Amino acid sequence: MGNARAKTLCILAMVVIIGLFFTVFRRNDRKAAVTADSEICSMVGRDILQEGGSAVDGAIAALLCTSVVNPHSAGFGGGAIFTVMEETGNVKIINSRETVPVLFRPDLLKYCSNQEKGSRWIGVPGQIRGLEQAHNLFGKLPWAKLFQPAVRMAREGVPVSADLDRILRRKVAGGSQFCDILCYGNKTVFRQGAVMRFPKLAETFENIANYGANAFYTGRIARDLIQEIKEAGGTLTMEDLRSFQAKVTDAWTVPIDDYVMHFPPPPTGGAILAFLLNIMKGYKLSPSSLEGDQKALTYHRYIEALKFANAQRKKTGDPDFNPGDEAAHLIEEAFADRVRAMISDSRTYNPNYYNVTPSLDRFGTTHVSVLAADGSAVSVTSTINDKFGSGVYSYRTGVILNNEIADFCGIKDNLNTREQPPSSMAPSILYSKAKSRTMVIGASGGTMITTGIAMALMNHLWFGMDLKDAIAAPVLFVRQNTTEEYEQGFDETVLQELKTFGHHSQELATVRNVVNAVVMEGTCIVAQSDARRMAEAAGY
Repeated sequence: MGNARAKTLCILAMVVIIGLFFTVFRRNDRKAAVTADSEICSMVGRDILQEGGSAVDGAIAALLCTSVVNPHSAGFGGGAIFTVMEETGNVKIINSRETVPVLFRPDLLKYCSNQEKGSRWIGVPGQIRGLEQAHNLFGKLPWAKLFQPAVRMAREGVPVSADLDRILRRKVAGGSQFCDILCYGNKTVFRQGAVMRFPKLAETFENIANYGANAFYTGRIARDLIQEIKEAGGTLTMEDLRSFQAKVTDAWTVPIDDYVMHFPPPPTGGAILAFLLNIMKGYKLSPSSLEGDQKALTYHRYIEALKFANAQRKKTGDPDFNPGDEAAHLIEEAFADRVRAMISDSRTYNPNYYNVTPSLDRFGTTHVSVLAADGSAVSVTSTINDKFGSGVYSYRTGVILNNEIADFCGIKDNLNTREQPPSSMAPSILYSKAKSRTMVIGASGGTMITTGIAMALMNHLWFGMDLKDAIAAPVLFVRQNTTEEYEQGFDETVLQELKTFGHHSQELATVRNVVNAVVMEGTCIVAQSDARRMAEAAGY
């Protein structure tokens, strides 16, 4: 009897081991993968790829899904920036970030604070034009097909996630206009598991699916949207919508080890990310950089680099309104070398040393990374800026409007019509043709985007962590006012040692950095959605 039981247990153990082997094998034998801020949206993107869609098709479908599942983060009322790599390795940027409307309050930036809500902060929404341009250039499946999953979900409903539940508890009170879609009948906000339905948004999806982006920018949707914005006290006009165009440009690049990193130029945060990585790669980082006394020194250098990087944000404005291309030097290794020479290995300095101009930190956004079976890839970040954007909801269209004009706060003193605000968004693709390696990465989290991507890349490329651990590792963050913060779980010993350099960090009250990435080496594909938002990747 005992021998029989032992034999049975042995067989069961072998079955488990074989099952694990084939699970890993299937993962390593993936052809394509999608990482979004929720498992269901990763699966939507994956399904589009399986049906013959391009990387752009998968990304569009996943973004549309996200606007239903995480309506507080992104949607038609905001903007997006695509970094798209073709199978040949050629990379293009599609920038549909919001713009300043023709009519705006001239002294608006005098009212900057930590709560830029309301209609006066709404920028001209650009996301639909960006999706359209990306599809025109790189799409394979019919435009309308990409909308089908989001239409179904908006109409039939999706459950409130644990992440959204936390947001709703803080952001939506009884009596808020969002109660129309996010509250029970007694005006209390939905809790986790409650089913959200967006019938008006479903109608808007269907109109755009059937009639193209012009339905949003020149048709009935546009008229309804403008009327409600005006009723809320905003200044957007039909001409603002009609005149909006997405910008198609070449990517900027910097070498990172065997890779070339491709990222969008200003007004995005790509140049800041490149500058930060250029500083850190000069230290010849390796797994030994996190051993013994070297660990605290490595993080001290990183904190100092972050402070210098923050000081450069004011140079990453819209190049159409900032002559002289102030940001070009940020990606030059010589500039990183000069800044690195200013970093002491024994101490930190007061804020004046870094030439930092204090500005406001912003937190929001969503990111999708896609790698298709043909080797093409998309890294796309989308946002309505803060959680629920401006707080203005269009009842007729189901669209939540952005508060993107607030991103000028602390950066500029005046506004220009059609100017794009600076952004931390940095959707990036690292590609090594010689070694058949691709890394598609990006993040959400407002000003935490830079530290989120940078630390994930350092952890993976230089410190030897696998992708899951590289993304999950607790981060260090330096606010625009040089306040130092750390994520819960960060090495306490290192935090104590950092005090000897003059650092005084505090724990982050809320962790907002969310990194999503896909890595391909040869035929092996690994995809990771950030567990901070309890998301999962999907592939086949």
